[in-house]
Amino acid sequence: MESPAKVKTIKKFLGQNYDVEASNGHVRDMPKSQMGIDMEHDYEPKYITIRGKGDILANLRKKVKKADKIYLATDPDREGEAISWHLMTALKLEDKKVYRISFNEITKSAVKASLKTPRELDMNLVDAQQARRVLDRLVGYSISPLLWAKVKRGLSAGRVQSAALRIICDREEEIAAFIPREYWSLEADVLCDGEKKPMRIKFYGDQKQKLTIENKEMLEEIVRKTEHAPFEISDIKTGERVKKQPLPFTTSTLQQEAANVLNFSTQKTMRLAQQLYEGVDIKGNGTAGIITYLRTDSTRISEEAKKAAAGFIASQYGEEYVLSDERKEKNEGRIQDAHEAIRPTDIGLTPVKIKESLSRDQFRLYQLIWRRFTASRMREAVYETTNVKLDAGGYRFSASASKVKFQGFLTVYGEADEKKEPNTLAKNLSMDTKVTWKEFDYKQHFTQPPAHYTEASLVRALEEAGIGRPSTYAPTITTIIARRYVAKENKNLYVTELGEVVNHMMKEAFPTLVDVAFTANMESLLDGVEEGAVKWKTIIRNFYPDLEEAVEAAQKELESVKIEDEVTEEICEHCGRNMVIKYGPHGRFLACPGFPDCKNTKPYLEKIGVSCPLCGGDVVMKKTKKGRRYYGCSNHPECEFMSWPRPSGQKCPKCGSYMVEKGNKLICSEQTCGYLTEKTEQSEMNP
Repeated sequence: MESPAKVKTIKKFLGQNYDVEASNGHVRDMPKSQMGIDMEHDYEPKYITIRGKGDILANLRKKVKKADKIYLATDPDREGEAISWHLMTALKLEDKKVYRISFNEITKSAVKASLKTPRELDMNLVDAQQARRVLDRLVGYSISPLLWAKVKRGLSAGRVQSAALRIICDREEEIAAFIPREYWSLEADVLCDGEKKPMRIKFYGDQKQKLTIENKEMLEEIVRKTEHAPFEISDIKTGERVKKQPLPFTTSTLQQEAANVLNFSTQKTMRLAQQLYEGVDIKGNGTAGIITYLRTDSTRISEEAKKAAAGFIASQYGEEYVLSDERKEKNEGRIQDAHEAIRPTDIGLTPVKIKESLSRDQFRLYQLIWRRFTASRMREAVYETTNVKLDAGGYRFSASASKVKFQGFLTVYGEADEKKEPNTLAKNLSMDTKVTWKEFDYKQHFTQPPAHYTEASLVRALEEAGIGRPSTYAPTITTIIARRYVAKENKNLYVTELGEVVNHMMKEAFPTLVDVAFTANMESLLDGVEEGAVKWKTIIRNFYPDLEEAVEAAQKELESVKIEDEVTEEICEHCGRNMVIKYGPHGRFLACPGFPDCKNTKPYLEKIGVSCPLCGGDVVMKKTKKGRRYYGCSNHPECEFMSWPRPSGQKCPKCGSYMVEKGNKLICSEQTCGYLTEKTEQSEMNP
């Protein structure tokens, strides 16, 4: 198997007749120093022993010589199957008794059961992994040198990461071009007969339809017509609302919920889940994996686990809490049903029982998984609801309330995004209840732009678009942050200047590659290889010639991005030379060209040709520590002017505030003003 942690766990399950060894992951791969694919012989990959794995292989060769039978027990997915295949080749096991076993959980019963039902290597799984590896190598090793030549060394382009970067950049463009729209909320406090406490009601519309209060004039008209009009109850409806139990976790939903509830990065979630899967020493229970396999996009649960959950829930909460009907995943077409959902291997191991055996973060993640699985096997929650409609002056107001009738799954699990609304309804309401207006409460609001992506929402977007698979989400996000294409601040992901440059170049030279639909279709083809419906080399034969042609065209047509050694008027105070613009990991900075004799550097403040609206100084483009762009005054810290959108040189004719650019429009920076206009030639002249 791959992992020393799994070796430690499984050794305790098996007797003296078994020797359990680890390969420490892959033992063979394509060489790092070259493409490693033989184009002239039908794209055959060239595999070599990974540096540092020689001693491990030598030790394994000695072990297999002594063994009567060899079981390959790597992870139950494409990657695990490929590792087993590489081990067979590297250890020359063709003439040995070799069996492939796999298990969804590392427990004594699961491991022993797998030894009784061995199988042959699944070459469809191996070929699907080879296809992904070769595709990614072709993209990375063809395009990355182009980025080195045109932008800077050390950059990389990946098939999935380029599509992920495109998604984030598209969202940033939406946010930058978003024009806020004004609207108002109107609520009223009314007194009902026999009640001392007022009831809060909300404006709904008129008797025909729901209305949005778009401006102050409309608000004032509604207030004028209703404040002295009699309020009458026109309808009271009572009913029941059912809240469905959640589905058990897939890799994607676990990463999203752990980010939202526990503030874990996708990488941290996967690392902790791996530890819980590979084995934890539980006091009184020995060592075992306490969750099932962590890379899955299925919500399926085994019959054995269903029975165990039903028994546990009945004994702990009562028979009425046990789920009777199955809830199915809507998006069944895209699911690869190789594994179960992520669940505890033993529902009886409650988080409280094993808290002392886990680290704080392991406990928090296990508790989340345990609660979600337990909730998924419980009945839905039922609410009693009351909705009241009140009419006055030709307009309609409403109020509603709900209370829990049956807790169901909420006994163990409340979802992160659940909002609790206060119950403001008066008691004993009827159609005859007299209602008296007391006062209005109104507020001005503005529509908000789409939210910046977080790791959780990006994983959701990748999954919905069909990009990547459970094993790829965390490394993809980690890579684009590590390459400084994207900066993470307060959970949000922002595109850096470097990310914008790379994305622009990829869109210009390789539009197909960064196209979300194309990347999703490629994932479907890889699934086809896994199912045996598509030959893996067919995908490569159809893909590479177009890529090769695009790379050749890009080498000729793309202009280099001039971001190095641009001479400025800034004089080095140490040696008197004109400083030049250099490009570092965090973006542009000023450096003395006399390096290494003079090592003077300072931040590069790019003037945008606009005067500061507060002090008249120059507005310059700046960056946060993590690379997010904003605009500030060159006289900082004396002047505290700062703006996320780019300021223009024009003033608002309505209120006199400065205007900012939003796509092809200019909008007043004073949100309550709301003035906007098309960009003029004069404003576009300000670069």
